Amino acid sequence: MRFRLLRRRLTISAPRVAVRSALPWPLRWLVFAVVLGLSAAVALWAFEFGRSLAGLDAGSREELVQLRGELARLRIDAQQNQTIANTSGSLLLAERSALDQLKLQLKQLESENRSLREDLGFFEKLIPSSSSGDDLAIRGLQAEQQADATLRWQVLVMRPVKNAAEFSGQLELVASGMREGKPWSQRFAGDGQAFKLRQYQRLEGIARLPPHVLVKTLTARILHEGRVRASQTTDVGS
Repeated sequence: MRFRLLRRRLTISAPRVAVRSALPWPLRWLVFAVVLGLSAAVALWAFEFGRSLAGLDAGSREELVQLRGELARLRIDAQQNQTIANTSGSLLLAERSALDQLKLQLKQLESENRSLREDLGFFEKLIPSSSSGDDLAIRGLQAEQQADATLRWQVLVMRPVKNAAEFSGQLELVASGMREGKPWSQRFAGDGQAFKLRQYQRLEGIARLPPHVLVKTLTARILHEGRVRASQTTDVGS
């Protein structure tokens, strides 16, 4: 009988036995969490205690203070360098503007110098006038035929009288030459200029020529109230 009971317990046909814990699972999780928290707190306390014993915490604070001071100094240096850079940029811009103004003034002076040279050369080429008046003269008549069928001319009208009253007159130009093998002449009344002067007046202009014209001479006349007061003739260059 005992043998049968023992065999029944040891075989597959033995009755099943369930083992249950005395604590419910929520309570077990709570206990596990409390133990884990206590372990973490003990580990953190041990780590901080070890740092304080080794003196690492004080050294880190001092290093942090030094790094902050160095950062503040670098910021101040950067601001100073930026200020210097801005000032240098402003100075460079001002210098460039001044240089541009100097270049412009130099060009103006060069232009004025060329004009003065032309005037000097113009006065140096003055020749005695053939004038019909006693107080009016034409000097330095010059003319040049251009490739674009135009005639460039300039003339100086003078009054060799001190404290002279204002004179009003008109300049008339007469060109002479050849056109297609025949003599040719033309009066440029339209290019004649009404002018006023006291001592001298420089006149110049460009006259349009007909096609196939070769100008040889140019005559300038000063008219006043329909009467020729002065005249001069010059050869035309090309």
